[in-house]
Amino acid sequence: MYVVLGANGRAGGEVARALIAGGEAVRVVLHRKEQSDKWTALGAEVAVASMEDVGAMAAALTGARAAFLLNPPPVSGDPYQLTEEIGAALADAARRAGLPKAVVLSSIGAQHASGTGVIATLNRFEALLDGVAPATAFLRSGYFVETWSEVAQPVLSQSILPTFIEPSQKIPMVSTIDVGRAAATVLREEWTGKRIVELGGPEDWSAGDVASAFADVLGRPVTAVLVAPEERAALLAEEGVPGEVADALLGMYEGIANGLFTRQDSSEHRRGTIALATAIERVVKTVEPAGR
Repeated sequence: MYVVLGANGRAGGEVARALIAGGEAVRVVLHRKEQSDKWTALGAEVAVASMEDVGAMAAALTGARAAFLLNPPPVSGDPYQLTEEIGAALADAARRAGLPKAVVLSSIGAQHASGTGVIATLNRFEALLDGVAPATAFLRSGYFVETWSEVAQPVLSQSILPTFIEPSQKIPMVSTIDVGRAAATVLREEWTGKRIVELGGPEDWSAGDVASAFADVLGRPVTAVLVAPEERAALLAEEGVPGEVADALLGMYEGIANGLFTRQDSSEHRRGTIALATAIERVVKTVEPAGR
């Protein structure tokens, strides 16, 4: 039995689907029972627990061969304090459950304790979960291609891709499909001790490359437009992003601009197989009906 947290999110859902497709028994841990129908329909077992609830989470992890753990993206509150609480609770729960193996979602750039905004929370998350199981792997993912769905509406309506990343700067990006497949693979591998596995797509991409992929999918030109740093906080505020979360996100883009979103030579390096155009085509199919 493999246990997967965050199954209703971008990465966790792909991990669960990859394991189920591989014929594995899967238990997804959800926050609310009413979210369970689609997973039971796929043959997964469902446990309901909040990550901060050590007892419920320990029960959900009990009996697992391995578990996929993560720090959920912040939506409100202080991301750094929430990381402390969730990381400590998950570590306690995993040890109570006697979890033998853990794959923990992290990010490229998490080797830096500061200067990377929200990614720095994953540096701390790794520290809190280090040694949580006899076999512990930190899967440091590139920037999710699917994150571009958050600015897809201007692409569809105006053929403009707003970006906080300089359009020509290539960085590690990866589809969450590849993240799911890589996590499922590592979960089934045998090792002991600590591993750091860094994952990117088939090649590194820029925001300009993303705009070109949108153009290929839509059949019309799309231009990547850099949002000036002094305009970004107001833009996030207009979108309803709370101040503390916005500060952490803006810090991430500052870290990317400063060259801190980079791989470590000492880590394991892997690449996915999903092409940028394939991932962007899926983004368009997801958001286009909402834009009509």
